[in-house]
Amino acid sequence: MNDTATILETKIALKEALKTYDGDVKQQNVKEKIDQLSQLNPTVEPTHNSLLESQDWLLISAPSFPQGEKLSNGKYAYTLGRLAFNMFEPTNLKLVIDSVRQPVVLLGEGEKRSHDIIVEFSIIDELFPPLKGIVRNLGVCYPADNKTLQVEFTGGTLAPQKGENLSIWKDIFGQDKSSKKGLKEQLMSVFLKLMFGLVPPQGMNTETGEISFTMKRSPKGRLEMLYLDEELRITRGEKGTVLVCERLA
Repeated sequence: MNDTATILETKIALKEALKTYDGDVKQQNVKEKIDQLSQLNPTVEPTHNSLLESQDWLLISAPSFPQGEKLSNGKYAYTLGRLAFNMFEPTNLKLVIDSVRQPVVLLGEGEKRSHDIIVEFSIIDELFPPLKGIVRNLGVCYPADNKTLQVEFTGGTLAPQKGENLSIWKDIFGQDKSSKKGLKEQLMSVFLKLMFGLVPPQGMNTETGEISFTMKRSPKGRLEMLYLDEELRITRGEKGTVLVCERLA
């Protein structure tokens, strides 16, 4: 069997394994397929390749935000604070992730590209109405070497999805209605402000319901490109977190 046929067969097997294990990349069967594809990567110098660019990469492995909870339906639940540096309140609001997407486009500054992470979620907290929203962690990336990207985050936004009730949204996320932070959260907020120059949300856009924050000193990280072709992208972060994304048409 030639490499092209082997790659196709391995990609199919990887997708099936991800479905079987609800996206868990730590499962042995999934790890084996990812290792095989990494060895067969057809793209030379992937961080410089235009294949990296896409209007939308869809995450098909499990989300990697901290302290997630896997539900019985295979989806993953988090608190709102865990999605974006504890910048949006109520930080303890429970939600389920519906999708994670990442548009990657050239920004007109050499090889610098966008690295936004767009999370669509549904509120599942019994204390709140079941609204749908979007968190965008805004970032940029550029080649650190031929196989590694340097990643920097610059801020984030929280907004309702299209068609959601804006009045109810304002009641939940308006700054004057936000929950009080505990001591631990207050200390973390101070640390993040000092460390990354975080500028907290200054209020809500009353027309769109959007809330935003910025970072003056971006946290930096590196992302190793394990595999890249016209359909699939597999990366590994500095802490060993592996993400598998599929290009949307």
